[in-house]
Amino acid sequence: MTNKVKVSNDVELKDRLVAINRVTKVTKGGRTFSFAAIVVVGDGKGIVGIGLGKASEVTAAIAKGVEAAKKDLIKVPVLKGTLPHEQSAHFGGSEVFMKPAAPGTGVVAGGAMRAVLESVGITDVLAKSKGSSNPHNLVKATLKALSEVRDARMVAQDRGINLNRVFNG
Repeated sequence: MTNKVKVSNDVELKDRLVAINRVTKVTKGGRTFSFAAIVVVGDGKGIVGIGLGKASEVTAAIAKGVEAAKKDLIKVPVLKGTLPHEQSAHFGGSEVFMKPAAPGTGVVAGGAMRAVLESVGITDVLAKSKGSSNPHNLVKATLKALSEVRDARMVAQDRGINLNRVFNG
């Protein structure tokens, strides 16, 4: 179950740089440097995406990462600034665990996870990363966990319950 979403151009997406990796290729002519940038974009209201951009210059790599992130956006249910329920996921060697928190707690998470959670618009959450701290895998594991989060309306819809009938008698 994926929550892929198409976003119109009037939605303002903010981008955050998670990590830059410099890659060196050694040839007989010398060293050639290129850069890989992991970027997270989000509107702060439940829409988020991640992208990887590679180029010979840092600014070009970031721009490519932003464009890649805009193509792969998901919708995450945010309930009063936190998650509706606990969620965990793993990607590669990284494993993440996220738990809803009381208002005023803030985002208690590490660097790569923090960027994704703040871009979604989550203001209160307790998060823990286990295993590998590789930013690529951490960001992907966080996005995987967020894509599996479901709120009460989504669960009711999956079960075939008509919410209008439940709340209106």
